[in-house]
Amino acid sequence: MELQGQVETLRAQGIGLATISYDSREAIAAFAGQYGVTFPMLADPGSETIRRYGILNTVAYEAFGPNRDDPAVQADVRKYISIVGVQERMQGIAYPGTFMLDTEGRVTSRFFEDFYIQRNTVASILKRVGTDGASVTGTSVGTEHLNVTTYPSDAGVAVGNRFSLVFDITPGPGMHVYAPGADQYRIVTARIEPQPYLEALPLSYPESQIYHFEPLDERVRVYQQPFTLVQEIVLDGGLEAQRALRGQKTLTITGTLDYQACDDQICYNPVSVPLSWTVELRPIAMPGPPGGRPPASR
Repeated sequence: MELQGQVETLRAQGIGLATISYDSREAIAAFAGQYGVTFPMLADPGSETIRRYGILNTVAYEAFGPNRDDPAVQADVRKYISIVGVQERMQGIAYPGTFMLDTEGRVTSRFFEDFYIQRNTVASILKRVGTDGASVTGTSVGTEHLNVTTYPSDAGVAVGNRFSLVFDITPGPGMHVYAPGADQYRIVTARIEPQPYLEALPLSYPESQIYHFEPLDERVRVYQQPFTLVQEIVLDGGLEAQRALRGQKTLTITGTLDYQACDDQICYNPVSVPLSWTVELRPIAMPGPPGGRPPASR
C-alpha cells in the first residue's frame, strides 16, 4: 500500500496523514489490520463530512437513477466508479483525491483524479507543491551549457499511478536557456518517447526571469539560475494495461531534454540530451476496503 510506505517520509517533513471513507469503523479496522496501516483512517458512514467537502461521488446515485441507461451516465460510471460494474452499496463514496492542509486546518492544495483507478503518488504530490527532497538517486549529465540531474519521483510504481520525472537544471556561468514566452527561440522542454499505456502530461515550468539583450534592446523570458522542471506521467490503470503489464518487473521510459542556450554574445545551436529512467513495476494494490470498493479521500 503506497500510502503506508510513505508514512515515515511524511512524518520526517512534519506532515501528517489521514484518510476518510464512508465505510463503517469495523470495515476500516479490518482493512487497516489486513494491510498493516498505522495512520488514522476516519469513518464517515453517513458521508456527512464527504458532503461538506463537496466531494460526494454523485455518479454512484446516477447509476441507479432514471437515466441509468443513458450512454453518458454509463461512461461516467466506468470513469468514476468501476469498469467492472457498480453496486448500490457504493452510494456515499467520495471522489478519490488528496487535500493538503496547513497547521490551522486550511486547505492549501488539492489533487483529484481523472479516472477512479488513477492515483497520484505521495512523492509526486510533494514534488509538485515543493515540500520534498529527492528520495530517488538521480542521473547527472553535463553539457557545455548546463548540468541536469534527473530522477523519477518514485523508485517503483503500479498501473494507475500518476508520478513525476524531475529535471534539476543548472545553467553554466553566464548562460541562459529560454523559457515559455520566448517564442522566437527554442524553449527548454522535455520530450518523452511514446509507448503503450503511458501518458505524458503537459510539462510544469517554474517562474522565469526577463533577460535584456542590450545590442538588440530585446527582452525575453529565460532561466539563468538553477530551476526545476516536473514532467507528470500517468501509467494506464485499465484492464488492458493490467493484463499487458502483469508479471513485468520494470518500466523504462526514454526521452530527451531539449534546449537552446545563449550567453551575452553567442547563441548556441539547439541541443537534445538523451535520457532514460527505469522504475520498478509493482503489483497493483486495489484501493479501498476488502471487496474492491472505490477509495477514500485523504
